[in-house]
Amino acid sequence: QVQLLESGGGLVQPGDSLSLSCTASDRPLSTYATGWFRQAPGKERELVAAITRDGDETYSTESVKGRFTISRDNAKNTLNLQMNSLEPEDTAVYYCAASTLITDLRRETNRPIYWGQGTQVTVSS
Repeated sequence: QVQLLESGGGLVQPGDSLSLSCTASDRPLSTYATGWFRQAPGKERELVAAITRDGDETYSTESVKGRFTISRDNAKNTLNLQMNSLEPEDTAVYYCAASTLITDLRRETNRPIYWGQGTQVTVSS
């Protein structure tokens, strides 16, 4: 099981940008497909974006396309999420996640997903 640690959350205004980062403390993140989920109060946790182990394929949910960019730097053992043009609807706890394949993160299989502890993102004027 991999230990994931997120950083970079905070309070921003609508239209602002924010960057989230995730690192693994005990093993190479490069051995996992990774992604970002979010969970708003009273809602289910949803996959926001995901990326393959070598970074050659990404997925993002429709509501963030053109605004959020997922990337990874395997040499630095980090996963990033650049969020631009933030909207109040983006307010949620954001979780870093890792599994074997992107299809695992999309809940198309029963393989385990490993989670970070979450970081709060609040978009409010």
